[in-house]
Amino acid sequence: MASSARMRRLLLSSVALTVPCTALAQSASEVIILAPISVESDREVQTQTATPVTVIDSEEIEARQASTTAELLDSAPGVTLVNGSTPGGSAINIRGFGAWSGTYGNDQMVQIQIDGASSGAEELYRIGTQLYTDPALYKRAEVIRGSVGTFEYGSGAIGGMVRLETKDASDFTGGEPGFKLRQYLGYNSNGDGLVSSTTLAYQPDDVLELLFNYTYREQGEYVDGNGDTESDTDFETPSYLMKGTVHFGEDREHALTLSYNDTQSSEQDVPYDQFGQVDFGNVDRDIHSRTTILQYTYDSMDSDLINVDVTLSRADQEIEQSPTDPTSTNSLLDADHDYVTTKLTAKNTMEFASGEVDHRLRVGVEYMNRDRLDASSAPGGDDTRYAIFLVDDMEFGGFTFSPALRYEDQNIDGTDYGYDTYHNQALMGGASLRYQWDSGFAVFASYAYTEGLPILDDLSNPAYMTQSQTSTTYEIGASYASGSVIAPGDALAVKVNGYQTHVSDITSYSNVTDVEVQGIEVEAAYSTAAGYYTDLNASIANGYNRTVGATSDYWSQQPADQVRLGIGRRLGNGVNMKWEGVYNAEMTRSTDPTPSSFIHNISVSYAAQQGMLDGIEMRLAVENLMDEYYQPHLATRAAPGRTFKVSLAKTF
Repeated sequence: MASSARMRRLLLSSVALTVPCTALAQSASEVIILAPISVESDREVQTQTATPVTVIDSEEIEARQASTTAELLDSAPGVTLVNGSTPGGSAINIRGFGAWSGTYGNDQMVQIQIDGASSGAEELYRIGTQLYTDPALYKRAEVIRGSVGTFEYGSGAIGGMVRLETKDASDFTGGEPGFKLRQYLGYNSNGDGLVSSTTLAYQPDDVLELLFNYTYREQGEYVDGNGDTESDTDFETPSYLMKGTVHFGEDREHALTLSYNDTQSSEQDVPYDQFGQVDFGNVDRDIHSRTTILQYTYDSMDSDLINVDVTLSRADQEIEQSPTDPTSTNSLLDADHDYVTTKLTAKNTMEFASGEVDHRLRVGVEYMNRDRLDASSAPGGDDTRYAIFLVDDMEFGGFTFSPALRYEDQNIDGTDYGYDTYHNQALMGGASLRYQWDSGFAVFASYAYTEGLPILDDLSNPAYMTQSQTSTTYEIGASYASGSVIAPGDALAVKVNGYQTHVSDITSYSNVTDVEVQGIEVEAAYSTAAGYYTDLNASIANGYNRTVGATSDYWSQQPADQVRLGIGRRLGNGVNMKWEGVYNAEMTRSTDPTPSSFIHNISVSYAAQQGMLDGIEMRLAVENLMDEYYQPHLATRAAPGRTFKVSLAKTF
């Protein structure tokens, strides 16, 4: 009955929002079309949408010289890493959700997708987010904060969603027939980290494109700002990516892409607890992460109503462990985890007009099966889901109204391991409304309701297997994008977003059933005609434990407030110089307070554009320039001290 009532409320809310918007559309006499504003800084602020999203492009990925995929993401406002310098011990927190006190790498409230495949993010005890893949494989990382904008991709993304996109051959060949070889070498001084990434891209014609990338990365134990070695922070991760695309049909309307990426890691005689908090004993651990994706697209040249995208994916991750002490009786140390997620998504995008309203309607269906073997602290079984979703971006007279609905039907079967079967269903969705003036100023507001359906991890607790975690999020904000604001040739983009999220019926945490988080996120970028630029990212938030009888009002997973400011200059000869300051505020709203810190990073890069050095890219950076000792709030280890990073890349 409660689910049916929620369905009715969602449907009625959509109708109520649509009626006044349609009336406005009928009275609108013209559509405001503005020239795009390009700020020549390190990151484009997404001012054209109400969705709180941050996009990290290939240029920024290269510039950051990250050692782990998680390290690509922490510069987005609202994103905090629990550790981050190692693939296994890192976990991602978005708006106070995701990582759980170093106990679990993910609480299922942050979703992770690679080329549409759901990957990692299992709720494994004392193991990180399992985002083991190498950052060198990716050309784009997108962070959606909160639930607004996620219904097209999944359910239960209360904290948000990370969407990663691997490289294509055409990114190197420019879409022209030919062969390209790119070699990347990198070194960082803190732990003697080394990375070599080799990419081969080949296009024999405009029909076929092929890519192969092999990346080898190794890192020793790093030293913190006090000069102390952080034990068990070393790792070695060879990775490779194979990807091919065939274009066919008239005007290359059809495309078929097959990709496979593979990452392995072997750790000998290391603590079971990857967060380094509890001594359960040591293990030998082998990790193998594999993702296979087959995608078909058809973008009709004859009809704007046909733009089909069908994606079949299989994400397979194995974690094999054995105790180094053969007399150990702790079952955790001998637990092998093996989970496979198979997903099929079919979506069609239709662009059409109804009266004065222009639509971009996405309608899709999805099948997903998560099959996991039984292991200590991780019950095995099958989680099968069927979903249908609808998202419509409706533009009229300066307004953009975007309603979204998603329905999921779930069957969980744990009978192979002595558990029961369960059936659940949920209807979720929301809407955003945005208005933009011809000055470049815009305001927006949104509402989202999502449900985190029961998970395999709770099979041993039948009371949780019919209880969804429910969340409502309200957002309001404003943005501005314009050129020649202060001086001729400059550009400014600013986006401010306020939000409030309330999560009820929580099953992920011990003794916590209700949480409320509210905050403000700021993104800004400014550049001048002379090449000077500034980037600003900030997050200020409070989290509250609303559980009846809670011993503390504080939400234990709430990150500290953070401000990240970058100031740089691009010279006409391909040189880019930048200083970045990262201020983490003192966190006193916690039972485990942490002091403030102010970290300085500097970098300089050079991309030759002509002559004998054409195609060469060189980068030099110093992170934590002042060698400050600090341990970010929620982290279980001190952060690395001063680290010199240098890289050299050449495209032949």
